[in-house]
Amino acid sequence: MSHHYALAVVVLAFTGGCCMCATDVGEFAPCLQSFYKSWPLKGLAGTPICQRFINQYRFATLYSRPRRSPWFSAYLYSTPGGKRPTSNWKFEPQLAYPGAHGNMIPFPPGPVDQNVVDSQAVELDYINSTYSRGHLNPSLHHKSHEDRSSTFTLTNVVPQEIGSNDGPWEHLEQTVNKTLGAYCLGEAYVVTGIIPYQSDEHWLKNHRVAVPEYMWSAYCCPNYNNSLPEELKDAFPTYAAIGRNDRNSTEEIVPVSETAKKQFRGYDVRQMPLETLEMYLKDRFSTVVSVFYEQCSQSN
Repeated sequence: MSHHYALAVVVLAFTGGCCMCATDVGEFAPCLQSFYKSWPLKGLAGTPICQRFINQYRFATLYSRPRRSPWFSAYLYSTPGGKRPTSNWKFEPQLAYPGAHGNMIPFPPGPVDQNVVDSQAVELDYINSTYSRGHLNPSLHHKSHEDRSSTFTLTNVVPQEIGSNDGPWEHLEQTVNKTLGAYCLGEAYVVTGIIPYQSDEHWLKNHRVAVPEYMWSAYCCPNYNNSLPEELKDAFPTYAAIGRNDRNSTEEIVPVSETAKKQFRGYDVRQMPLETLEMYLKDRFSTVVSVFYEQCSQSN
């Protein structure tokens, strides 16, 4: 049986034979609801993916095929419910075969189809590496079990240092969760992405998956409770932050706190205005990057 035919059988078995084909990779049109005003982030180049799970669009990702990792994921926040799903990792079949069904698929227990291996990161890339699988769209920021499960796809993760993932970055995700859950009155749009090294690209052990130097995140909540505590006055309608993914990076973007616990030292996260985040993105990517339509204004 050929690899192509084998993948097709797996796809059909997973989806019950239904076909909504070839529209989920290459454009954001089917999942514009993941972006404020249906306006995807501007300035970065890559392969758009409308991440679909159990025949529903869950979130959007701009994927870098050469890096085998995402530039960013964009999603609608919702107050989390239930327990964290089991880490059942998935892949995007349309990156391997353009005509494949658009639903993400769990990795098989045995060998992975070579076209999948060539087109994206696979579990073997992360096994026995010193990096964790860092979600850009975290399970924590979703309510339904299906939405939470959909975040466990390797097209939504980057190599993240454990000291960042289990420390300051996790704290940021928890803080955003509490803030939006308590004070955002309407829909909240979140975009989380990465900043690559300026030179001397870093890779996982087998030189297939690129490691980011920094991670960043921003949200847009145009309708919020006006009775904000003083410490959250600058957290609406937008909030942005950059986190260190390399404890040896210089401190121009994010200073290092010497009072942090030893295992988390060097993985600090710095809160900043959206405009400041976009300034750093422009500097590193050498192009204007606009995260939200009119910087999350309420104008039409």
